[in-house]
Amino acid sequence: MTNLDKIYKFVLLSLISVSVTNCQNSGKMKTIHSLPGIMKEISGFESAEGETILWSINDSGNDPKVYGYNPTTNKIDKTIRVVNAKNEDWEDLAIDTEGSIYIGDFGNNSNKRKNLAIYKLSSEAKKGGKYKAEKISFRYEDQKKFPPKRSKRNYDVEAFISFNDSLYLFTKNRSSKFDGTTKVYRLPDTPGEAIAELIGSYKTCSKKSTCMITAASINRSRTKIALLSHDKVWLLSEFEGDDFFGGKIEQISLQHDSQKESISFKNDSTLYIADERVSIYGGNIYELTLK
Repeated sequence: MTNLDKIYKFVLLSLISVSVTNCQNSGKMKTIHSLPGIMKEISGFESAEGETILWSINDSGNDPKVYGYNPTTNKIDKTIRVVNAKNEDWEDLAIDTEGSIYIGDFGNNSNKRKNLAIYKLSSEAKKGGKYKAEKISFRYEDQKKFPPKRSKRNYDVEAFISFNDSLYLFTKNRSSKFDGTTKVYRLPDTPGEAIAELIGSYKTCSKKSTCMITAASINRSRTKIALLSHDKVWLLSEFEGDDFFGGKIEQISLQHDSQKESISFKNDSTLYIADERVSIYGGNIYELTLK
């Protein structure tokens, strides 16, 4: 090896070292684990009262499975296969106070889907194995065209929660004239056909790449809601009923930009956040400590 080769190798290794260090910089979050490979396209997770497991799903095109991921051991403890569903575009999970799991098959990038669905699994399914899910088929009360004009495309959803026997969906605004508006829809959590009722909206911020809502979670006592984007969290509290944006709203900059699509309360003072793996970046689970 010549001296020039040695210099080249040293510079290359230095650049790789800097790159790895930058990848490990988690901003305000603490990196807990690199997620198991089977979860590289994680699009949502949630835990129930008294559980340490994060029930997790992958994005569109993956198997119709829910993984019981243990963030302490970084292993998958349980796997639920939904035998009567296809993962067309699974985007988030919600869990009600009875422990039932809701799977949001409502990803709608082009705003033209007419087969939007939410699958419901009883708490019995948490034992793992093959289970049939009950299905909620729905449409948005104010969508008349499929797709609507590019300036009106605010019918994609990647975030929802369970609250008081209803499900609440927060849109990921894909309008060409993006202004940060996320719309909130309510629909019953009972199987059958339903119409998602528009009950409110909120303007997050104006930068499209980092202000679109990608996940949501509600704490165990149903008093705090966290909304996620690629580099921010909006923490909602002190709201009355389902007027979620009528209370206190705190915007938290994560100081870290990646394809984050999963959020869940670990407890009232800590959030779990995960990002999808894109090339050599992401694919991690983080903790964010709240004030």
